[in-house]
Amino acid sequence: MQRSDFHFDLPPQLIAQRPLPERAASRLLVLDGASGRHQDRMFADLPALLDPRDLLVFNDTRVLPARLYARKETGGQAEILVERLVDARRVNAHVRASKSPRPGSRLVLPGGEVLTMAGREDELFVLVSESEEIAALLTRHGHTPLPPYIDRPDDTSDRERYQTVYGRRDGAVAAPTAGLHFDAAMLERLRAMGVEQAQVTLHVGAGTFQPVREDDLAKHHMHAEWLEVSEQVCAQVAAARARGGRVVAVGTTTVRSLETAAASGELRPFRGDSRLFIRPGYRFRVIDAMLTNFHLPESTLLMLVCAFAGYAPVMAAYRHAVAERYRFFSYGDAMFLTHANDPDL
Repeated sequence: MQRSDFHFDLPPQLIAQRPLPERAASRLLVLDGASGRHQDRMFADLPALLDPRDLLVFNDTRVLPARLYARKETGGQAEILVERLVDARRVNAHVRASKSPRPGSRLVLPGGEVLTMAGREDELFVLVSESEEIAALLTRHGHTPLPPYIDRPDDTSDRERYQTVYGRRDGAVAAPTAGLHFDAAMLERLRAMGVEQAQVTLHVGAGTFQPVREDDLAKHHMHAEWLEVSEQVCAQVAAARARGGRVVAVGTTTVRSLETAAASGELRPFRGDSRLFIRPGYRFRVIDAMLTNFHLPESTLLMLVCAFAGYAPVMAAYRHAVAERYRFFSYGDAMFLTHANDPDL
């Protein structure tokens, strides 16, 4: 398939710029991949779509206040987006400035703290803090790294709303947005009905927003993201299978985590980087259903969803979502999808 196969027309006014006042108040488009039928529901209906035997798997990453504003010693302005914490004083980051910093150049933060450019790793800059740990600098000066399609500066409310309520491991620069719909009350409703919950970790990188530039998808190289699937999660998946339940992934990052850990054909504990590119033709080993938001045209995330629930059903559901004025992207509405019998159709 070609990149252009995943294009759809999206009116800009459907891109959600702010979250709804209540997390669980979003709409929910339900798509049955096997039949292609879809229905309009609300996120509050999620318990009715689950069975007490099911296992719901979340990504427990937390978003860092990863955007920093600095000045170069020459006086020019620079915007830094931390991609990965390498160690306490070293990060890999994107740097946007009129001229790219050279090795040895210094970027000065608002408090006078200095980050020195130590080199490059592919498209990323290696920055080293001269005075204190990076975590402290992010806490003091960092901004919530809202996605590029949110056309406003971040504010204090984003510190809380661009995080899931269950996130616990710092390291992401973009939220696992399917999880933003869950509040404490919904999590408790699901526990009360017997739905077991598990957590993996995938630290979402800024590369998740990078467009696919190759028309031939076989030539596209995925960005690397660090993830961990524990032995406990593997045991929970096996137990769900044994009791006749489904593995329901909350978000594409959870899908990529579990499928990466099952790359050998059997789900095993995994800790490290993944560049797994899931597109139509991929055969899923772990996931039976998934919850996700609406994704960008021609994006790898839309390709993953089409691989799971079928290209034609998903693209038809997206056209329906546009016609019914669903809210799109990070702060938008959600989809619940089940696996297609033949996902290539």
